[in-house]
Amino acid sequence: MWKKIYSYFKRYPAQQKVVAAMLSYGLSVKKGKIFCGNIELSASKMARALKVDRRAIITTAETIMKHKELREFFSDLMPTSNFKEVASKMGWGVIEIIPKDASMPGILANVSKIIADEKISIRQAIVDDYVLKEEPRLYIITEKPLKGNMIEKIKKAKGVKGVATY
Repeated sequence: MWKKIYSYFKRYPAQQKVVAAMLSYGLSVKKGKIFCGNIELSASKMARALKVDRRAIITTAETIMKHKELREFFSDLMPTSNFKEVASKMGWGVIEIIPKDASMPGILANVSKIIADEKISIRQAIVDDYVLKEEPRLYIITEKPLKGNMIEKIKKAKGVKGVATY
């Protein structure tokens, strides 16, 4: 699907940049306007943040509205919170998993089982899409920081290349 989406913008690098940001932040398009949830975003402020011309923002939204497949996809995108940076302020733990092969099924399941076996709740799991990110990661936010023995178990889990904690 990603290749198909990008194919509509293949000749327009600035629009590709806009689409990449929209996918990264979960920005949707409705009635030719770009939204974060139900908040309409300013084309000029978006353009400044992405370092593209304002027209690239407008044209990207227009292209999305023109094509049914794009319109149906982008009209349903939703942003989500990522607690990685605030977890420590909440007393939670953060573990970053570096996969051997991000397309391998079961990495999240394997790591989650190790955490669940220790009776620790997972507050959030964020997985980078391996097609969209060059070096995808899995971030797991737990109700409390994990102990050293658990980190060692997680390092040995199938599909795990490396682990970092915050």
